[in-house]
Amino acid sequence: MKKIIFPLLLLTISFSCSKKSENNNIAQQKDSLKTADSLRIAERNDSIRTLNSKNRFKDFSGNHRFTYETQAFNTISGTVTFDKIEGERDNYNLSGSIQSGENSVSIKGFVQVVSPKHMNFTGEITQKISVNDNGRPYTRKGTKTFMSKNGGKTYRLQDMVNGSGFVDYIEIHF
Repeated sequence: MKKIIFPLLLLTISFSCSKKSENNNIAQQKDSLKTADSLRIAERNDSIRTLNSKNRFKDFSGNHRFTYETQAFNTISGTVTFDKIEGERDNYNLSGSIQSGENSVSIKGFVQVVSPKHMNFTGEITQKISVNDNGRPYTRKGTKTFMSKNGGKTYRLQDMVNGSGFVDYIEIHF
C-alpha cells in the first residue's frame, strides 16, 4: 500500500507544480502583452498629436512686411512677426509695429488661420496718426478678420474705419 500511495503523491505534486508554473507563465505573458499594447497606444497617441499640430494651411512663421495707408498720406511700413504656437494647428502669436515720425501703428495678439483667404486676429491694434484726431491714439480691440483677395500674398484688416471715421488700410504682406 505504501508503494501505491507514495507514487500517487509524487504524481499529484508534480502535476500541481507544473500547473502553477504554467499559470505564472500565462500571467507573465499577459503582463508583457499589456505592456506592449500600452507602448503601441502611446506611439499612436504621439503620432496623432503630431498630425494634429501640423498646419492645414501655409506656414506663416517669421517676419513679414506690415503696412498702413490712408488717403491723407503715402504708405508707411514696418514689420510683423508670426511665432507658431507649438503643438497647435494654424495658430500664431503676432506682434509688430510701424514707426514713421509722429505716426505709429502697433499690433499684438493671437492669429488663427481659418482658410487660405482668412485669418482671425484677437488682440489690439493701436494707431497714432497725426492727421486723425491730432495724433490721439485709437485702439481696435477684440477679434478682427484679415482677408486676402490676391491668393495669400496680402491680408487686409477688414475693420477699415478708424475712430475719426476715415478708412485705413492695414495690411500684412507675405
